[in-house]
Amino acid sequence: MTLYIKTFPELTVWELYEILRVRSAVFVVEQNCVYPDPDGIDLHSLHVWLEEEGTVLAYLRLFRKDSAENTVQIGRVLTTERGKGYGARVLQAGIQAAEEQMQAEILYLEAQTYAIGFYEKAGFHVASEAFLEDGIPHVKMTRKRTGQDTI
Repeated sequence: MTLYIKTFPELTVWELYEILRVRSAVFVVEQNCVYPDPDGIDLHSLHVWLEEEGTVLAYLRLFRKDSAENTVQIGRVLTTERGKGYGARVLQAGIQAAEEQMQAEILYLEAQTYAIGFYEKAGFHVASEAFLEDGIPHVKMTRKRTGQDTI
């Protein structure tokens, strides 16, 4: 199993295909949510994933949140094999990459409500009431850079 962290231009065609394939399988098919996954944000994101034999096991992307200075947003977090710790591993790698490579002071994400506990274990705190995103309940969550006070 290999952990990868790449910018969009560094992705091979095969890596991009596999990333888009698993995102579609999880978010569009499994969650029955029709939305335009290739949204232009990928072009300016840092892509973090675990791969084994050409198959993505867990994935997320990091990008600068437009309206907030020194804030990096985490999105499209997924795992294709649940209960094996792949999601936690890719999330920790994403947090580290955001802080070290993107100098993030604050990390921001919009979590599906069922996953709140998963993100809280990584130091995130709920920062909003629940809201619907594509018909699925979500909350905004934030995390300050390691060593800083809580938000």
